[in-house]
Amino acid sequence: MRGGLPKDMQKFLPSNSRSPVSGNWRPRVCAVSFLNTVPLVWGMLHGEQRGRFDISFAVPSECADRLEQGSADIGIVPVVELARLDLEVIEGTGIACRGPARSVLLVSRKPLREIRTLAADSSSRTSVALARIILAELYGVTPELRPMPPVLARMLEAADAAVLIGDPALNVDPDRSPFEVRDLGAAWVELTGKPMVFAVWAGCRRLAPARLAADFAASCRFGLERMEEIVAAESARRRLAPELVRNYLTRNVVLELGENEREGLKLFLEQAARLDAISPNGILRR
Repeated sequence: MRGGLPKDMQKFLPSNSRSPVSGNWRPRVCAVSFLNTVPLVWGMLHGEQRGRFDISFAVPSECADRLEQGSADIGIVPVVELARLDLEVIEGTGIACRGPARSVLLVSRKPLREIRTLAADSSSRTSVALARIILAELYGVTPELRPMPPVLARMLEAADAAVLIGDPALNVDPDRSPFEVRDLGAAWVELTGKPMVFAVWAGCRRLAPARLAADFAASCRFGLERMEEIVAAESARRRLAPELVRNYLTRNVVLELGENEREGLKLFLEQAARLDAISPNGILRR
């Protein structure tokens, strides 16, 4: 089993004669293993797009690495990777928020203005860059980064604060946490008035992945129209409360991206570049 997911989300899917790609070739798609990606790929797993793509799952940073290494053709990639990799974006769908993201959190054992060291969840470069922007712009601090696996207790033993994303962040109750918890999606929207885009579908330019935009949009719509199926399946599989899963996927996560999201993405990349948050090899600067 790859990526710790059940077999029905990992096995090679059956071929489909209606594939938009010529011959027997199926694009190798790397999707994120977090809950927020499930509606995006629901149609690829269970709908009309089933069998058109060879799907595997990984954390966000690994999706980008697989594209760079040539082991995937299309991936849901952290948007900071667009600044360094020669990728073509598949417009229309991705992972964003227009308020609290709920799954992208800054957790601190000190007041935010006193943060000097930051444990960085190594699975998402975008979220760590966002934390740097928020801490610099709103709190006037530029902490030393310490990349670590996403285990909150160990992160806070090693640093003043931690960036936690995805499913591990969903297990943190901001209202009951003994630590100060800042939702980084909400902080970005408060700072800029724009949506925050965390990841987009993108692929190798030589494959012209944008021609597959209709398939990706249809897969997402299929998932959004079957939200209760997803809530039932994923709350049981991930051991999360159904209400949490439902609220997260319907109120926090934005999966269909429009002009406002494009503007927010452009502004984020400009801010990240201004802070020199990303080095030429894609590793977050310390």
